[in-house]
Amino acid sequence: MKKQLRSEILNERKNLPIPIVSEKSGKISELLKSMNLYKNAQSVMVYIDFRNEVKTNDIINDLLSKNKRVVIPISIPETREMILSQLLNPGKELTKGTYGILEPKKEYIREVNPETIDLILVPGVAFDEEGYRLGYGGGYYDRFLDKLTKNIPSIALAFDLQIMEKVPRDVHDHAVDSIVTESRIISCNQKDQQ
Repeated sequence: MKKQLRSEILNERKNLPIPIVSEKSGKISELLKSMNLYKNAQSVMVYIDFRNEVKTNDIINDLLSKNKRVVIPISIPETREMILSQLLNPGKELTKGTYGILEPKKEYIREVNPETIDLILVPGVAFDEEGYRLGYGGGYYDRFLDKLTKNIPSIALAFDLQIMEKVPRDVHDHAVDSIVTESRIISCNQKDQQ
């Protein structure tokens, strides 16, 4: 079920022309910037987009221009865990890493304690309006969120085509607090995320 759904959505997203991905990502970025959660956060964990995911370079540049701390995940395939690193200069510091995703070169890894983050921006394959996500199958984000001792707000960035009626879920799956698409902000829990 998960595998088939993952493959269908990834295929649909892969077929989006690059200009459309950029246009929709721009709208998502503008909606995100309108949210108080984003405006008030001083330290934001941002994924580096890959294969037609919602683009994050505009968000990263916006945060850096406001002197906020940008924290990016680095995948450790041996343990299927993520470590976090502060990003200061994307153009200089990033190179292709695990799975072909851009990661900091060894000399630019500045480890960050996850508990010091104010906001987590989450990628995914599909989401439902309750905030449950279908990831890429590695379990990296669920494992990472499991280890946090404090509740850090999380916002998923997704195209409308990635929103499903119901995503298959397991006991260890974590729901995000909000989802931002090109057309709307979805509050997934009772807390007001605006």
